[in-house]
Amino acid sequence: MKLTIPRSALAHVVTSASRALPHRPPIPVLAGLLLKAADNQLAVSAFDYDTSMTAATGAAAIGEPGQVLVSGRLLADIVKSLRTADVTLHTEGVRLLVESGSARFTLHTLPLEEYPTLPLTPAVSGTVNATAFAEAVAKVTVACAADDTLPVLTGVRLALEGEELLLSATDRYRFAVQSLPWEPFSGDATATALVPGSSLLDITKALPEAGNVSLALPSDAGMVGVTADNLRATTRCLEGDLPQHKKLFPDEFPSEVTVDTSELVAAVKRVALVLERNTPVTLAFLGTSLTLTGGTSDDASAEDRIACELDGAPVDISFNPAFLLDGLATIGAKQARISISAPTKPALLRAAGEPDNTGKYLIMPVRMSG
Repeated sequence: MKLTIPRSALAHVVTSASRALPHRPPIPVLAGLLLKAADNQLAVSAFDYDTSMTAATGAAAIGEPGQVLVSGRLLADIVKSLRTADVTLHTEGVRLLVESGSARFTLHTLPLEEYPTLPLTPAVSGTVNATAFAEAVAKVTVACAADDTLPVLTGVRLALEGEELLLSATDRYRFAVQSLPWEPFSGDATATALVPGSSLLDITKALPEAGNVSLALPSDAGMVGVTADNLRATTRCLEGDLPQHKKLFPDEFPSEVTVDTSELVAAVKRVALVLERNTPVTLAFLGTSLTLTGGTSDDASAEDRIACELDGAPVDISFNPAFLLDGLATIGAKQARISISAPTKPALLRAAGEPDNTGKYLIMPVRMSG
């Protein structure tokens, strides 16, 4: 294999594919990036048995077609360090030579014959705006469980319902939902799949900032495929399913609050400065005032007050401040609407003035003693 490629183009495909490199590869070859030069393009792939990612570019001038497997992390670090415009890659026996300006690197290759076959992308189900999809994934994955004690809680549920794509995730303490318009290939398309949230987030970070992304959700739900421009990715589905969020989200609330999102975020962060880990912040809504308190009289404590608009009964409710900040970050609007049933029941965060079906964040309160 021999080719010359602009450093920026090489960096893009290497960085994109590297997102699928496993942190602890079960076998040594899975730590490698597969480089394949053929048909006037360079394709770079990574695979960890669960998620695959292939990024391709037509910017390479290919002298000799071929393929090679090399350490992915090392190649990524090398490419990031280069400063000249063009990079030459060529193989010599069991070595890959990387040359750029006065810099020259020699990498030992990994055995190609031991590398698993990359999975095929399932048949496409429809398309959605790439930027909107990436934003929705980022907003729901904050609610995914951080550990895999219950693997189902680490997943994002993708549901196709006609011309609506619904994404949801929960760790039992909060439930995030995002809805997107999308164009199904079949007007009556319905399908669901539960995919690892971290893998889906890595895939969306490699998506282009413009255009559409094609999604493949096969009826057997064994694997989900994502393709956009010169990017192709697959990720296996998790077993099981999340609760139906519509059954958990109340329809009516005795207390509805509208508040400036940035002011509330800043106030929560200020009060949280005195809080120990997992200590709640209490929000007291009364008329046009929201008072935030935290801490104890025996230790550091804090109080802050901001303006709000309360529609309904006054109410005090406590939240994990990190979970509350995560929810406010998903709103993406100047004003937030907080709907409260009772101090001991979940509260609903939404963007004020936006349709109820665009994005929702249900958060469990913290029960205060006494």
